[in-house]
Amino acid sequence: MSSQASMLKPVLWERLFERESAPNLSLQGRVRQMLVSAILSGHLPPGMPVPSSRYLADQLRIARNTVVFAYQQLVSEGYLVSRERSGHFVSDTVMQGHSGPAADAAAPSCETGVPGVRWDERLRLRPSRQRNIIKPQDWQKQPYPFVYGQFDQDLFPTAEWRECCIKALSVLDIRSWAPDLITHDDPALIEQIRTQVLPRRGVWADAEEIVVTVGAQHALYLLADLLVNEDTVVGMEDPGYPDARNIFASHTRHLLPLPVDEQGLRTGTQLLGCDYVFVTPGHQCPTTVTLSMERRVALLALARQADALIIEDDFESESRWGEGAIPALKSLDRDGRVIYVGSLAKSFAPGLRIGYIVAPRELTGELRALRRLMLRHPSAYIQRAFSLFISLGHHHSLLRRQSQAYQKRGVELALALARHLPDFKATPITGSSSCWLQGPPWLDAAALCQAALAEGVVVEPGDVFFMDGADTPRNFLRVGFTSIRPEHIEPGIARLAKVVERLRAAEENGAPKRSGLRALEQFVS
Repeated sequence: MSSQASMLKPVLWERLFERESAPNLSLQGRVRQMLVSAILSGHLPPGMPVPSSRYLADQLRIARNTVVFAYQQLVSEGYLVSRERSGHFVSDTVMQGHSGPAADAAAPSCETGVPGVRWDERLRLRPSRQRNIIKPQDWQKQPYPFVYGQFDQDLFPTAEWRECCIKALSVLDIRSWAPDLITHDDPALIEQIRTQVLPRRGVWADAEEIVVTVGAQHALYLLADLLVNEDTVVGMEDPGYPDARNIFASHTRHLLPLPVDEQGLRTGTQLLGCDYVFVTPGHQCPTTVTLSMERRVALLALARQADALIIEDDFESESRWGEGAIPALKSLDRDGRVIYVGSLAKSFAPGLRIGYIVAPRELTGELRALRRLMLRHPSAYIQRAFSLFISLGHHHSLLRRQSQAYQKRGVELALALARHLPDFKATPITGSSSCWLQGPPWLDAAALCQAALAEGVVVEPGDVFFMDGADTPRNFLRVGFTSIRPEHIEPGIARLAKVVERLRAAEENGAPKRSGLRALEQFVS
């Protein structure tokens, strides 16, 4: 019995008995209901032994015979099997026919008379209801994954990253990163960001002006928490980055949509009403256009005139090709009005979740204090490994290889789009890792994405990038090419074009079509 009991120590039988059984049942019925709930919820998976009748009776403070009879009934019902001299085990076939969430299936139907928690009255906001970029969970299994900003196994520097992880486990390095850094970051990584990463973007900063974050979204949430209240006006590019929009929307009621054209964010007097302006000047999200130098200068002048701050998300600073070096907007800042947000791992391993903020030290001190309340600091081990990755030249070498690979894929994509989708308007691909497409006016991009997924083609509907409204366009797509093999690009676009033709024929024949919302729900599911 000792081995069985040790396996089941995580299950607190007395608490489970109280929680998962109805008090109006007999003791034997309550034991059976508790065990069925534990089995269907996954606490007792198929093949796992259940405790002996003596042990369970002792835990529940009931007669042993009560447990014995409950076990016998569960054996007859197929939940348990009895093995001579070994005890009782959960049946290997018990979950057959249970396709829904096991926890729901196992929920007891007891009436305690105590009202449940009314979460709608307690939750300050419902982030799950915000409009977000959503990718199919199985996108990596699809033959034509035109998804943006995802892991590319062919370009991942496995040997180099493994080398840096091993080096970070040396005795001296462990002594540096193993202690709790509290509000600080790994000084080795800060130095690499300051001397190797930022200068390539024309940005110069002191160590005290840099804060490491768990990715760009964490950086933006920190800034919103510190700087934005419900009356703050935040100007947002429209179309723009949905995660940033959702972060700021959770802090303020006043988001001001700012139009974008082929030169990026339009600068005008509407900016004078903003307290903050969020902008992606390097490659605008999602259109990929670069903010012109004339507009950069104008944007800084307007921010000075309005006493506003600019939050620059340089999210594609690592993946630039086919164009001359374009310095960050922060490089032109002479008044400390630009808060710079960057990412280190987005280009090759977004799962590492490592980014940074460059800002005046008056702000970075508060950012570190706020970060301490959230998670103290990002993993010091990852910080040390990444500092080695940069210092040993692997990061720069990787960016060079990626630049060559992305340029080839970008050319392939542009040619395929011109060949197979000539009536789609594509933003020129100049150094980015995706293409922004505008389809014909009749197109419902959400329906197209859902139909294309059935053909193994994964593309992203573009309506989520626009602020919600009755006039939100539905005929835009984002097509990424960082995680698709070059030889799959042309056949993938050809297959997408066939799906477009089917939808076009249905449109011309007047066939009823799903609403964009319904199609998007199916795309997500």
